[in-house]
Amino acid sequence: MSIQWFPGHMNAARKKAAESMEKVDLVIEVLDARVPQASSNPMIESLRRARQRPCLKLLNKSDLSDPGATRDWIAHYAKQPQVHAVAISCRKPADVAKIPALALRLVPHRGTNLKPLRVMIMGIPNVGKSTLMNALLKKRVAKVGDEPAVTKSQQRLYLGNNIVLIDTPGLMWPKIEHPTDGLMLAASHAIGVNAIIEEEIATFLAGLLLERYPSLLVARYGVALENLDAVGVIEHIAVRRAYRLKGGAPDFEKAAHTLLQDYRSGALGRISLETPANRIALLESYQPPPSLAEPQEVHADDESD
Repeated sequence: MSIQWFPGHMNAARKKAAESMEKVDLVIEVLDARVPQASSNPMIESLRRARQRPCLKLLNKSDLSDPGATRDWIAHYAKQPQVHAVAISCRKPADVAKIPALALRLVPHRGTNLKPLRVMIMGIPNVGKSTLMNALLKKRVAKVGDEPAVTKSQQRLYLGNNIVLIDTPGLMWPKIEHPTDGLMLAASHAIGVNAIIEEEIATFLAGLLLERYPSLLVARYGVALENLDAVGVIEHIAVRRAYRLKGGAPDFEKAAHTLLQDYRSGALGRISLETPANRIALLESYQPPPSLAEPQEVHADDESD
């Protein structure tokens, strides 16, 4: 299953972000700590590198992610030039309070009355950018919602310590290259509901949990793991929670929704869907589909008379 989601307003937002990048000193990229690289928009990376802007990567929702995997991601990003990464939860004031100092440390020649530090806050939908903005400014300046793509336009705001914040809409990119990235993003609620089928996303998630976090499935749902596949996990949830259709069959759709909600809320436990190691394995094994523009090799047996 290949998921693609690029609403019309995002194209205009992308152009505006490219224009604004010239006039900022630092990019703060908000990532979902459960899927840091899948939630990193390659367009953001391309724009900031073209302008040689340093980046502070905030692995938000770290209270929901696997602590070991999050530590591995921070070490991974530490090896990249002009990048500093930190794990935070935008809902924890102490985590948010340390961000201005981190930003000023990355651009020490700015942050004065004459030269305020200009920061662009970027990220894909529903990773917590609006929550971060409100927490930094200690007032409600950005609309927060539990659906992707709530923010639709840029806004410029002033923080203490001579810092100017430029908030941008959540930006996806036109084509998600790796199918598993789309599935992980959908499971983590970064894709609009109209672009996905929840039962398919939940089946993917159940399979991944069986492989990496089986004990959490046992603890939450009392699953007997022997000879159980991803579909069986969801069916078990339906039976366990007495989700039934009119004829008495298990309500697979409702059980799928429950699994997704339990993962997203943290009720299932602290989970990371990707690590640097399995990201490397994905890239090494990935074979892109042939382009329609590429000439196809013709074998003698295939030629017609």
